[in-house]
Amino acid sequence: MIITTGFDPIPEIVLRAQQLAERTGAPYVLRARFSMPKLAERYGDEEILVVLQEAVRLISPGLPPMEFHPSMGFVRAKRILKGESDPMLEAAGMLPGDSVLDCTAGLGSDSLLFAVHGGEDSVVTALESSLPLYALLLEGMSQYISGQLKVNEALRRIQVVHSEHLGYLREQPDNSVDIVYFDPMFRVPLTDSAAISPLRRFANTAALTGESVAEAVRVARKAVLLKEKALSGEFSRLGFTEQLRSSSKTSYGVIHIDN
Repeated sequence: MIITTGFDPIPEIVLRAQQLAERTGAPYVLRARFSMPKLAERYGDEEILVVLQEAVRLISPGLPPMEFHPSMGFVRAKRILKGESDPMLEAAGMLPGDSVLDCTAGLGSDSLLFAVHGGEDSVVTALESSLPLYALLLEGMSQYISGQLKVNEALRRIQVVHSEHLGYLREQPDNSVDIVYFDPMFRVPLTDSAAISPLRRFANTAALTGESVAEAVRVARKAVLLKEKALSGEFSRLGFTEQLRSSSKTSYGVIHIDN
């Protein structure tokens, strides 16, 4: 992956792109007047992250550009701010101030909901093993402006970490976070939405392992939460109690921690 800007960027955007390159370890390259195909050919890398004044965009061959946007997470976040319930938060039993480790950040929508509900005293850590997605999240969450101040503040509070979840969990102390969350990529997608389809190129499609769940149970103080297809055998395989929801294609499974 290389990092660049749009044509004729202002100095602030150049600086942001350079700083993102330093944080991620990816090379920053001058855009000059090169098209994306020419830039990929010149630097021998087809994955390009483009920092723009009001957006950050991930370009990959054969796919539509992927831009950071909370998507349905923004709609759900607004409902939470109005005091409405959310099935994920209810299943997790999350209270304001609770800490959350999101082991499969993806585009960050669920991390946003945890941060909105958790408030200023909560700590939400979002793990992403894919470098391009990590860079997209890092820039997007620090710069995206939604039009909702509390959503913007919640995005800024999320701590984005480039890591595979099992290795990260192994390094955490016992009972060190309130809630650990998994939302592994479904190997057969429920939808072919414009937001999710490009994500599948970068997401880790491996099945969640019992070892990862065991480490999560060790690390969590209150609960470990898993999102899966409704009636999925993954819940029983991994020791979760499924919280079925009427007319929903997805469910949440919970392991409650007794300390």
